[in-house]
Amino acid sequence: MPTTLPTHPLTSTADLDPLLEAIGDARIVLLGEASHGTSEYYTWRTAISKRLIQEKGFRFIAVEGDWPDCFEVNAAIKQDTVSYGTPAKLLQTFNRWPTWMWGNWEIAALVEWMHQHNRQQPQEQRVGFYGLDVYSLWESLQEILHYVEKQGDGAVQAAHKAFQCFEPFGNDPQEYAQAVAYVSQDCEDEVTDMLQALRQQVASHHPQGLPEREQQFNAEQNALVAVNAERYYRAMIQGGSASWNVRDQHMMETLMRLLDLHGPDSKAIIWEHNTHIGDARYTDMPRDGSVNVGQLAREAYGRDQMFAVGFGSYQGTVVAGKKWGATPEKMTVPEAARGSWEHMLHEQLGGQNALLFSEELHGVAALRKPIGHRAIGVVYRPEFERFGNYVPSIVPERYDAFLFIDQTQALHALPTRPDEHTPPDMYPWGE
Repeated sequence: MPTTLPTHPLTSTADLDPLLEAIGDARIVLLGEASHGTSEYYTWRTAISKRLIQEKGFRFIAVEGDWPDCFEVNAAIKQDTVSYGTPAKLLQTFNRWPTWMWGNWEIAALVEWMHQHNRQQPQEQRVGFYGLDVYSLWESLQEILHYVEKQGDGAVQAAHKAFQCFEPFGNDPQEYAQAVAYVSQDCEDEVTDMLQALRQQVASHHPQGLPEREQQFNAEQNALVAVNAERYYRAMIQGGSASWNVRDQHMMETLMRLLDLHGPDSKAIIWEHNTHIGDARYTDMPRDGSVNVGQLAREAYGRDQMFAVGFGSYQGTVVAGKKWGATPEKMTVPEAARGSWEHMLHEQLGGQNALLFSEELHGVAALRKPIGHRAIGVVYRPEFERFGNYVPSIVPERYDAFLFIDQTQALHALPTRPDEHTPPDMYPWGE
């Protein structure tokens, strides 16, 4: 006899009312996605985020993107005037593969809305847009150099020393990782010294107001990115979970710093892949010692202070590359594998979209054990999907709610030419 799941209809933004009620007073709301190239994941996350900002006072959106690129967007949307031309032009800052993740028309619409919203708010209350990721080693080093040279103080020497340490590797993180794997010399001490020097500099200044505090935060954050990026690329050669954990721990540290920056009553919205926001302990990730942001946030803040929403679909189209660094393509996402979480929802709902709440799913016997749950990254080969794109998950524990879209469409990517340097591919789903 088929399992009957308690579901709620999802046809318009008004249907999000039960979700807003379930979120309640949570301080951190994590909004996932089952791929980095599906339009509906972005548009529904935008709809939820707008309501969280307008109705519950959430202060910023932090995404699975590089800090310098996202901070450029953050600075632009907090200005009174439109200094960037168009949102599409502003998003050309995302020129590292995969460019479509944040360089797309769906994000352009969000940027425009955030700027219009912010223009109606005092400076201290303007909503931010930040990046949580750790890949931007060279960009962050360059940002630090510009900052310390402008300030003209004691951190200049440490910043130049760190930058010079990486120069022989030609801005290529993979070349650096391979080099330090075979010699004892690396740049760990240099970036650590730079971070300490910047923190001493920040401690000696007392900025007034959020805009000035944010500029100091930006410099220190770029130094933190450099420290953790160096650790990430060094760990990459070791294999296993080491580099994954460096990355997610960095994202969690960045989130905590952002909450501290915005004050004790601030609230955060997180946009990341399901593999980051859904509690790792209820998947097969613990087998190799992997943790993620969803697990770390629950441990740090408690389940009552955070709310994770997973996303998924049955079939449709998606933007992805067939290998790391490849030209992005619009690909067909086949029907979900029989017996999977997505197939179960499709069978029950008959092609309709729905919201599900974990509180109502705990009594479903079929969900007390792991079930295959689709995960598509920036690298995707539909013909091999059944062999590596399903993560065993205890869904009611992994998330607090789930948003299911039966039929999805590919993201609308902007025509941004990618930079020649791409982060190395580390994970089976290209995540």
